[in-house]
Amino acid sequence: AFEAAPSTSFSFLVSHSTSNSNRGGRANWCGRLVMAVVNFVKPHIGQSPKLQGRTPRRGSGVVRSSLQGAVVGNRAEWLTSCAVLSSKVAALAPHSTNGHLALAVAASNGAVLDLVPVKTVDGSARSLPAPLRIADLSPAPMHGSELRVAYQGVPGAYSEKASAKAYPGSDAIPCDQFEVAFQAVENWVADRAVLPVENSLGGSIHRNYDLLLRHRLHIVGEVQLPVHHCLLALPGVRREDITRVISHPQALAQCEHTLTRMPGLNAAREAFDDTAGAAEYVAANGLRDTAAIASSRAAELYGMEVLADGIQDDSGNVTRFVMLAREPIVPRMDRPFKTSIVFAHDKEGTSVLFKVLSAFAFRDISLTKIESRPHRPIRLADSSTAPKQFEYMFYVDFQASLADPRVQNALAEVQEFTSFLRVLGSYPMDMTPMAAGVASSESSSAYSSS
Repeated sequence: AFEAAPSTSFSFLVSHSTSNSNRGGRANWCGRLVMAVVNFVKPHIGQSPKLQGRTPRRGSGVVRSSLQGAVVGNRAEWLTSCAVLSSKVAALAPHSTNGHLALAVAASNGAVLDLVPVKTVDGSARSLPAPLRIADLSPAPMHGSELRVAYQGVPGAYSEKASAKAYPGSDAIPCDQFEVAFQAVENWVADRAVLPVENSLGGSIHRNYDLLLRHRLHIVGEVQLPVHHCLLALPGVRREDITRVISHPQALAQCEHTLTRMPGLNAAREAFDDTAGAAEYVAANGLRDTAAIASSRAAELYGMEVLADGIQDDSGNVTRFVMLAREPIVPRMDRPFKTSIVFAHDKEGTSVLFKVLSAFAFRDISLTKIESRPHRPIRLADSSTAPKQFEYMFYVDFQASLADPRVQNALAEVQEFTSFLRVLGSYPMDMTPMAAGVASSESSSAYSSS
């Protein structure tokens, strides 16, 4: 309404309001300004010339401002009043914004169209609203404290190093279980959580995939960390004295072949809660017949010696961590993004899965991961049929932002074939280059004794 009004009238409105700003202070001036805006806008967005002098019917498109006669006492009330007025003005806008009305008419004629307008064949973009940028949002207040990041394990764990890479200078909070890290964020004990989801050698950490479905946290980022394993023991212990090796199951799997071929080592392998925790356990109990697989920093923290350095089976051993938060971030298009979803379908056979994957393939969206996990069936109280023994949830990662119209159209199509669909997060990809040379040089000293 302001854009359609003469500029002289708007200048008069501002000057008329500011000339009386010394009567009653800032709050009263704000109230009078809102009243002036209402009285100024009504002639432009009110009744049409054909309805002048008539009593408007309900739903006739006439703005009935609830601000008339209101008393605005402070800035918060003034902002709320302006928001109410803006919403009523926007309600009168034509419903053909961005061509959605034309899409609806074309769809009624039998044409198959995407729900979200995309670029035309000649490359010209339609008038789509610009996505909200992260720079447009003010940061959440931290009440003067550092960002608190929860991770699973004890100091010296790889998760601690990943949290420091994801949030430099943050306050790291160790948790004894993955479940505790999730609950720490949900209960506002921590602001973020950094947890592993997959390893290039050991595969997926299934426990965290299950917890992503059970909790309502959102993935807001990812970080990839090169993992460099060491065989640790108490000072003075030789390889021949070791009868067992303890560590996290993922670490044991990543070093399986190296441990088998290591000269002078003939030890059983036992799983432990985490890598650094295994080193702490050996040091705290003075176990001279037990070695641990952990990082070199864990050896420094707990006073242990490195019997073998770089014992992972592959020098390119990388673990992918995700950063979790209570609220999602605003997806953007100015940098590479990744989106994670989970879905399920209640029909047997592979046709549904093929249709879901085709929704991404036809729009040239690259999938980086797809994995199925059995989900515990739920028996309904009024159902006499037995539930299925295996019902699967499908976790999918693809390289595209949720702000991309292609992704929005793909998810709208996926929703037609699935009984459950949830977006776990749309977040920036970790584009940090891996130092391959450093990894190879570290692996060359794999069996050096300290």
